[in-house]
Order: sequence, then structure tokens, then C-alpha cells
Amino acid sequence: MTSTVINVANLSKTFDTGTQALRNVSIQIPEGQMVALIGLSGSGKSTLMRHLNGLTSPTAGDVWVLDTHINTASKKQLREVRRHIGFIFQQFGLVGRITALENVLSGALGSLTGPRFGVASYPLKFRKQALEHLDRVGMADYAFQRADTLSGGQMQRVAIARSLMQQPSVMLADEPVASLDPESSAQVMEIMLRVATEENLTVLVTLHQVELALGWAERIIGLRDGEVVLDDAPKKIGKKKVMEVYQRVATDDVDVEEITQESIRALEAMKDAH
Repeated sequence: MTSTVINVANLSKTFDTGTQALRNVSIQIPEGQMVALIGLSGSGKSTLMRHLNGLTSPTAGDVWVLDTHINTASKKQLREVRRHIGFIFQQFGLVGRITALENVLSGALGSLTGPRFGVASYPLKFRKQALEHLDRVGMADYAFQRADTLSGGQMQRVAIARSLMQQPSVMLADEPVASLDPESSAQVMEIMLRVATEENLTVLVTLHQVELALGWAERIIGLRDGEVVLDDAPKKIGKKKVMEVYQRVATDDVDVEEITQESIRALEAMKDAH
């Protein structure tokens, strides 16, 4: 039986400013599933992601990740669960002045003691693993190249390899292709799906690009104004229903909010496809 790896129950978050970022969100994500989290900027995607690794505390509700109750976890318990959660950032998060290989090796620091300076300071087995992960993402030939000389797509592939060095059970990716061209975006999504399948990883990736969500995710969860408004497999919903997540509803008291530039690009991409 497939186990539930991420369990969010009736989660709400109101910040000190009075802004309610999440409203009674409940989702369960099983082991090995690749899920796209979509919605306008400000819909609550990043806030939800921050709850999953314990960076934000909920106003109400419960968050369980890998059988750890994040709400009540001690600092030691949070450190332990974070060792099994890989995180991929929009801006890659690499150290530019060091090589791709050393950046990947840094993903193993959580399982080592003491500081490390240079590739040679890591145990041989870790160096072999890092090279293997670089090969898996098509970056073995760039192992000894400085990270700041790589293209955006190449840097994101190195970031995926670094995440794999943690031997994670969960991978969280926050807008990992937002700054990439379409070809590089598709390559990164293909790699994420492939390694998720090979490693039986649970992957939650936030996206604005509707086509990528429909093409690569096994499941799409849509947030609007902090609420879940869509949760289903792509083959069951289609593009039109996904695009409804990006609509704003005007009321007598509230004007229609301006659509962000990211959402405009997503809408234009949909039009170009017709």
C-alpha cells in the first residue's frame, strides 16, 4: 500500500498584518507522486511550501511530512526531517565561484561532520556519488566547471543533482523553471519526473506555466486566494479548467486585482498554442 508522505489538514495562515494567506487547506500526497502546485502570485503557494519544511508556523491546522508532525516538532526533529527534504530554488542557489561538482557535494553536508573545503575534502564515496548524480542530469562533462559559467538550465540541473545527494524522500521545487527558456524548462521538468520515478520521490513543484503542469505532473493542485480550487489528474481536467485557477472574481467591494507578469506569460503561452 502506498503511504502518505505529505498530509496537510485544515491548514490556515494569517500573518500579523492581517493578511490571510491560506484558508482551510487540506491535501494528501502519496509516496512517489509528482504534483504541480499552480496559482497566481499571492495565492498561497510559497506559504504552503514554507509550512512543509517548518519555516512558517500555521495559525490553525496540522502539517505532517514523513510521519513528523511539523507543528510540534522540536528543532532536532525538524533538522532530521529536513535532511530528507530536497529543495530546488528559482534562482538555483549555487555557489558561483566553486565547481559544479563541489556544489553537488555540498548536498551531503547534512550527513557529515566538520567543515569541508574543496572537492578533495569529501570522502571518495561521496565524490563518486556526486559524479553519478551529475551524469544522471546530463552534466558530467561540466563537473569541474565553475557554476557561474553555466547557463540557467545547466545550473538548475546541477541544483537537482545537489538535491539528490541528500538522498531525499521528498523534493520541493519553488518555481524551478521561472527564469528558463522553454527548451530548458522542458528539460528540467523531464529530469525531475525521471528521477522522481527512479527514486520513488514525492515531488511538489510550484509552476506558473500551465503547459508544463499539464504535460509533466501526475496531479495538479490549484490555489486561489489561499484556498484549494482544483485537485485532479491533468488528463481529467484539461487546459480550460486549469486556466480558471488564474481568474479573479470582482465583487461590489473589491476591484479585480492586476494579473502578475508571470500569469500574463502563462496566458500568452496558452494563446500561442492555439
